[in-house]
Amino acid sequence: MRKLILASLTISAAVSLQAQSRGGGGGSLQQRLNRLLDQPPFDRATWNVFVQDDRGRVLFNRNGDRFSVPASNTKLVVAATAAVLLPADYRARTSVYTNGSVTNGVLHGDLVLYGRGDPTWSERCYTIDTLAPGGCDSTWTVVDAIADSLRARGLRRVTGRIVGDGSYFEPVLTHWNWGSFDLNWWYAAPVSGLGFHDNSVDFEITPGPAVDQPPTITWNPDLHLFTFENRARTGPADSGSTIGDNFFRRPGTLDIWAEGTASLGRAPWIESFALPDPSLYAARALAASLQKKGVAIEGGAGSTTDSMLYRGLRCCGSPPPIVEYRGRPLPDIIFPILNSSQNWFAEMLLKTLGREVGDTGSWARGLEVEKRFLVDSVKIDSTAFALDDGSGLSAGNLVTPHAFVQLLTYMYRHPKRAPFLAALPRAQQRGSLLRRFTGTPLEGRVLAKTGSIFRVNTLSGYVERPDGRVITFSIQANGHTVPTRQMLAQIDSLVVQLAR
Repeated sequence: MRKLILASLTISAAVSLQAQSRGGGGGSLQQRLNRLLDQPPFDRATWNVFVQDDRGRVLFNRNGDRFSVPASNTKLVVAATAAVLLPADYRARTSVYTNGSVTNGVLHGDLVLYGRGDPTWSERCYTIDTLAPGGCDSTWTVVDAIADSLRARGLRRVTGRIVGDGSYFEPVLTHWNWGSFDLNWWYAAPVSGLGFHDNSVDFEITPGPAVDQPPTITWNPDLHLFTFENRARTGPADSGSTIGDNFFRRPGTLDIWAEGTASLGRAPWIESFALPDPSLYAARALAASLQKKGVAIEGGAGSTTDSMLYRGLRCCGSPPPIVEYRGRPLPDIIFPILNSSQNWFAEMLLKTLGREVGDTGSWARGLEVEKRFLVDSVKIDSTAFALDDGSGLSAGNLVTPHAFVQLLTYMYRHPKRAPFLAALPRAQQRGSLLRRFTGTPLEGRVLAKTGSIFRVNTLSGYVERPDGRVITFSIQANGHTVPTRQMLAQIDSLVVQLAR
């Protein structure tokens, strides 16, 4: 199982029960919430909170019109924008072109795999019900489907290469405001028009049989795409494991190594490491699938982000693609963004908005589309937000809690709200609220997006009251040193008070 993004940290039932009872004395809602916010050590945090009922009455406001760093609450914006602005039947298309002639099943030239921002080429489920027919994919579901279609078209040999073409999006693959350490990891994987397996590889780590022995490290998928050196060692059982922060890649290369320790006796676990060339990764995956199906690939795999290199294959009366694959529907793209806070999906969708609604698959154009939606459609003041990316990984995102409540209120009433609401985590259901609000009156009745980055914890969404009324809220805690588990419990205690 792939780890959830930091925003999906959960708390135990015991902590949640503690959150319910803390600060739950008498008084008005204002008094109860203020007691919680002003309680040490939480009083040192910057709290920006805005709460409103479904009649538009403001129930609580502390700094609701001041900027917060929202962390993964930022994903609410890209998910809402896509749900409203993209066609309800939107599916990303991936095309396969032949750059050469085909004779008797032999392509004399390159096979070009052209992506249009489909992020779903990976192992995951797209529904809370993981047993639902068609609800889950394997790592190879999409790639094998494309390979099967090519084989069915009679392809038997490619004399050239399989070329992954990611030029549907801009050639800039990594965000300018993400930390250099983050760029090594799955939650900051490069964003291209073509990708595979979340543009990362899963390293499974098993401690060695004795102290100072190397741990066993394997990886999946294994496409012979990089070199790996295991410099790590097994440490004493009580020493903790540091290997999770000590995977490295030599800049400009595919040379990866691991350092640090794995504590003796620890159960195997997975660390997911980003790879720098998404288009090459996807091309190598397709080549591997074709070869397993008996199609010979003589030239290996290659990649490009040059939009002019194969432009002639896609325009000017050229023959149609030999195969075209239509990806999962838009709700399935939105689901991982909100439910499990998947960063790469959010960034892929942001660039898709830039290309499909605007004219360029870039961060800048996607952010402009979001801005116009928030200002023109939702009627949010343009000075109430400043967005920097789609996922919230950047600390340069700034949004007021009032703006989030406006967006959530707008989406709750919108005719195209269904994919957005269905993707939001719900307390006690699969997703980032699975273990929150346990043992409280709000089990199953909080529908909200989590958010956590360094010294930031946030929660924005809805409380469904037993009387059918809905409370919309945004709670943003910035600039604190409280341990995450403790801060999440305090945020939950605030939400519990909203339903009293």
